[in-house]
Amino acid sequence: MLLLCLLSLLGFILYRGVPTLSLSLYFGDTEPLKGFLGQAPIWDGIWPACVGTLAVVASALMIALLPGLATGIWLATAKTSKTKALLELAVDILAGVPSILMGLFGFTLILLLRNTLLPSANTCLALSAFCLAMLIIPYLAVSTRTALQALPVSLSLTALSLGMTQWQALRFVLLPQAERGIRGGIMLAIGRAAEDTAVIMLTGAVANAGLPGGIFERFEALPFTIFYYSAQYQSEAELQMAFGAALTLLCLTATVFSMANWVTRFPGRNH
Repeated sequence: MLLLCLLSLLGFILYRGVPTLSLSLYFGDTEPLKGFLGQAPIWDGIWPACVGTLAVVASALMIALLPGLATGIWLATAKTSKTKALLELAVDILAGVPSILMGLFGFTLILLLRNTLLPSANTCLALSAFCLAMLIIPYLAVSTRTALQALPVSLSLTALSLGMTQWQALRFVLLPQAERGIRGGIMLAIGRAAEDTAVIMLTGAVANAGLPGGIFERFEALPFTIFYYSAQYQSEAELQMAFGAALTLLCLTATVFSMANWVTRFPGRNH
């Protein structure tokens, strides 16, 4: 039954989205090469939304990668303590926070900054990336912890018996062996960030921003474009654009999750 529902949804999106796929869907009336290079504005295509999605996801990953991996490593290797229990609880709570609440947090943060330290503060790509990073840190932490805890204890004991320090055992033995699971977690985090709408809707995404001009500028993104055109379309062409954007986002996330499945099957490095 679940498979039937999934196939029906996929078939409907393909049925409505495939006929819209063309250069005009992405670049509108703008010359494709000039639009691709940013030499001409694009007002009626979804290429700026594609670039904005990639930009905000990449920015969120850069923010979340180090703290997420570090948290997962510490949770997997630290001895049981109150601090570890509290951090595990914090990760679980953060993983369960609805994205709309994270968006409200970002919006409230901007209001606070405008009324105190930065009167010129406004919603922007950097704020969206920060809030998305808060959402995907638990994915990175849990996947890293799980990958390390799945390794046999004998690996660590053997490394230590050979005279390695705890850090050397982690760096040269455990992390390379857990690399496959960690890579998969990173891919899943990317997919999670790419498909979120509620956060970016409240923290920086708009309908007609053009190509991102910087991290402190507003931007377009595929999830928001789908929401905007499907909810407020004025013509059949705009509704078709929403289906084209939906199919594009579906292909993007399907590619990411397929890569996640592939990298978890690809063996890690052996040392």
